[in-house]
Amino acid sequence: MTDTTSPGEWLTLPDVAELLGTDVSKVRGMLHDRVIIAVRRGENPVKRVPADFFVPRHLQNPADRRQPVEGERPVPLPSLQGTIALLADLRFDDEAIVDWLLADNDEIGTSPLAALREGRKSEVRRVAQALL
Repeated sequence: MTDTTSPGEWLTLPDVAELLGTDVSKVRGMLHDRVIIAVRRGENPVKRVPADFFVPRHLQNPADRRQPVEGERPVPLPSLQGTIALLADLRFDDEAIVDWLLADNDEIGTSPLAALREGRKSEVRRVAQALL
């Protein structure tokens, strides 16, 4: 597996571990801590994580324009954890959270996940809070 992912790609937990250069138990810890979430998708319904939940380390802060470092591993999108918590507080289950993050949203003009990747955390969370 490479450090790059394709839009719409889904990663199994072992794939996530390989992408991040860690082991599956650490990935399970990330799931437990709600840094990322996984849902059962695909023909073989194993837990999968959207690949777009991860960004190159040098892009973890969209405002930071530092250059990539050779061999640097991706990291979970930092703004994702708080957004997951907010949606969970709104009583969304993990399936609904993932669906909301990936679906185009007219108010945002793109999917909430794409907006988070662009650094538009406040806008995404404002729209999410209005879901009450």
